[in-house]
Amino acid sequence: MPSGIVQLLGALMAASGVYGVYKLARVAYGQWNSPLNILPGLPFSQLFLGNLREIWAEEDSMEPGELIAKYGTTFRFRGVLGRKRLYTIDPKALNHILMNPNDYQKPEASRYGLTSIMGAGVLVVEGDKHRQQNPAFGPAHVRELTEIFVQKSVQLRDIWAEEISKGQGQIDVLSWLSKTTLDVIGLAGFNYEFDSLTRGPGEDELNDAFSHILHAATNVSVFAVLRFAFPIFRSIPAPGDAATEKARRTMCQIGSNLLADSKAAIEQNKNTDRSSGKSKDLLSLLVRANTSTELADNQRMSDEDVLAQVPTFLVAGHETTSIATTWALFALTQAPNVQVKLRNELLSVSTDNPTMEELNALPYLDAVVRETLRLHAPASSTVRQAMKDDIIPLATPFTDKEGVLHHEIRIEKGQSLRIPIIQINRSRSIWGEDAFEFKPERWESPPEAASSIPGVWGNMLTFLGGPRSCIGYRFALVELKALLFTLVRAFEFELAVPVKDIVKRSSGLVQRPVLLTDPDGGNQMPLIMRSFQRL
Repeated sequence: MPSGIVQLLGALMAASGVYGVYKLARVAYGQWNSPLNILPGLPFSQLFLGNLREIWAEEDSMEPGELIAKYGTTFRFRGVLGRKRLYTIDPKALNHILMNPNDYQKPEASRYGLTSIMGAGVLVVEGDKHRQQNPAFGPAHVRELTEIFVQKSVQLRDIWAEEISKGQGQIDVLSWLSKTTLDVIGLAGFNYEFDSLTRGPGEDELNDAFSHILHAATNVSVFAVLRFAFPIFRSIPAPGDAATEKARRTMCQIGSNLLADSKAAIEQNKNTDRSSGKSKDLLSLLVRANTSTELADNQRMSDEDVLAQVPTFLVAGHETTSIATTWALFALTQAPNVQVKLRNELLSVSTDNPTMEELNALPYLDAVVRETLRLHAPASSTVRQAMKDDIIPLATPFTDKEGVLHHEIRIEKGQSLRIPIIQINRSRSIWGEDAFEFKPERWESPPEAASSIPGVWGNMLTFLGGPRSCIGYRFALVELKALLFTLVRAFEFELAVPVKDIVKRSSGLVQRPVLLTDPDGGNQMPLIMRSFQRL
């Protein structure tokens, strides 16, 4: 190699080294002078993950933890490679963060993680792009979809009844509920029949592709964390990448076909009959809204933007509801009196096929749903990043190491903040000393302090709050009510393992149950079920 080229390469390597040292020095200087330093904080425990293991363990726990009791409602901790992060359950601070979504956005690493699971859909994009992709999930539309919720709930009920008649008294309810909610979102989202309640693996191409991507998203490894945190690692191939990419192409192709069918049906005026299944699905709703003559051209979504909603609807509309229903049944096994009281209320309804209004008119069912989503929020936390320097107000002030009382905290552009959904939902300062107990009766008279939680629904943070709150929360609530209505009327539930054997593990987007005694058995919730015999 010519000496000139060698010298040039050497100079480039030297320059790269100097630049790398400069970047590290800037990071180190920023951490040393971080405004978060005045906050109480966790001691540095691990170089690579910082305090994340402690944070994860506390959020996954079903028992009261120590971090908030020890460090207060607002403190600092260390993330990957020791970078300082803000942690707060202060309602005033959370209100400020959630009500200013342009100033506090999902970090690039979080957007990358979500995009790898569900594409660039409504959960990932920010600003004007998010407002453009925000379809209507209003009560009128959810009312039309309730028939699908009930239909699939009844199908699951009949399958479980048949299993019990064959002597299968112990059933993993999580796997069956996952199939049910996938069938629901297939019909309600795209007028697509997965038939996962009756089909086996390999019998539906879209089902198999979706299942592969979801499974890949729940496999957390050191390399996955590196990819998540550092873009440079994303170009390095990893085992399973080819299969995952093939599954994505399959989802994209089938999604394109569904989109073309929906657009063709609208062009031919086939969606005017409101009783038609195609007229009700969310994809058709999105296409109709996007092709409206009243919509300005610069507000129309491209086909790519519309297609990005397919995996978003699948994941958000499937995973969260199946997990929420699983935790609801678990909670009912631990409160037999609640199970009996709920069943009595449900049996007072004369039909097996209730409307949305009939479901929403059942006060104790509503209380059970609220208490489940408070105590067992499917997603335990979320993350935001400050897009500019800012001042965050606090309802509960803190005292720094100099003894100075602070009613606000200064934030620098680029600072990451953790929003611990599950922790504010279970805060004893808000809900009382019984905050970790399953008590639907608390919703007869919620504590006044709960009104300060800036959530879009139910005095809790389960569906977040502000302009970036969950747009599908009405859909999820009615589907959850339909499932509980049908199943609790038909069966009595008992936990099949000791309660201490059930633990939560955050993976992908939600907190799933696993067994301590069967860590290799995957996510599961084994219940003993008996058909309820009316007297």
